[in-house]
Amino acid sequence: MEGGGRPSLGQFILLGTSSVVTAVLYSVYRQKAQVSQELKGAKRIHLGEDLKSILSEAPGKCVPYAVIEGAVRSVKETLNSQFVENCKGVIQRLTLQEHKMVWNRTTHLWNDYSKIIHQRTNTVPFDLVPHEDGMDVAVRVLKPLDSVDLGLETVYEKFHPSIQSFTDVIGHYISGERPKGIQETEEMLKVGATLTGVGELVLDNNSVRLQPPKQGMQYYLSSQDFDSLLQRQESSVRLWKVLALVFGFATCATLFFILRKQYLLRQERLRLKQMQEEFREHEAQLLSRAKPEDRESLKSACVVCLSSFKSCVFLECGHVCSCSECYRALPEPKRCPICRQAITRVIPLYNS
Repeated sequence: MEGGGRPSLGQFILLGTSSVVTAVLYSVYRQKAQVSQELKGAKRIHLGEDLKSILSEAPGKCVPYAVIEGAVRSVKETLNSQFVENCKGVIQRLTLQEHKMVWNRTTHLWNDYSKIIHQRTNTVPFDLVPHEDGMDVAVRVLKPLDSVDLGLETVYEKFHPSIQSFTDVIGHYISGERPKGIQETEEMLKVGATLTGVGELVLDNNSVRLQPPKQGMQYYLSSQDFDSLLQRQESSVRLWKVLALVFGFATCATLFFILRKQYLLRQERLRLKQMQEEFREHEAQLLSRAKPEDRESLKSACVVCLSSFKSCVFLECGHVCSCSECYRALPEPKRCPICRQAITRVIPLYNS
């Protein structure tokens, strides 16, 4: 606490920071919980012969948020892997990622750092079809790159270490950056892979489409089954809930500490005020009973012992209220008996 009983700047910063962090964590938790509830409310539809009849009976021939599972099948052409033979897919993502060590001037340590220097994604139209043969039903998947969980499989990965000469090493140490190499990765959504789609299912001109849902709901194209996808989302909700509760408790504890300090200081001020009033009443009684020649000596008496003369000037408050013996007897940290300010210096007072 600062002088005057006000909370310190550090306490305000701590309370404000913990409050902001708690609000951010709670906001993320609410968003995650809403996504989890939307997933739980999604309608699970079997990819079978009765799919079109189900959609034709739905309002607007549309299910706003549906879950459907099937195998990936290309519509016309397929994408061939650049590195793996006989590997065909409908989505291909090629990534070049740079890895290097960067000198941290604060911690004086080398830290790993990576960044994507090039990434290209190729797509071709594809459908979801039943795993069983002989069923003439397919769901066309639209805008697959808009999904938040695109189930791509890594089919090729290779790290190309950087070759450095002695002068390069010296230059890297001076510059604070040491290249480690380039990582080359190829990810694909293979033909025949099982995919779980969560989005808007629409029947249009005798063709069924799966597209990003409206009203801000999440679009999923996941390699996991729906139960695993839902379980992962619920685990994320629990994690953010625990973090929000921990920081919320820390915020409440900080607020309680500040309020308790304020309450104790207020009680201390009231106690001192009561003591001062009692002292004034007692001094007034002594002055009224004393002889005229003794009244001046009573006014100069120490407020602590009322027997010795005042002989100390307390700084920085400037009060003259105590004798030197009572000053030495004050508990640490020494404070003025009148105003309770900290005593930084004491100047002796000489009566002539």
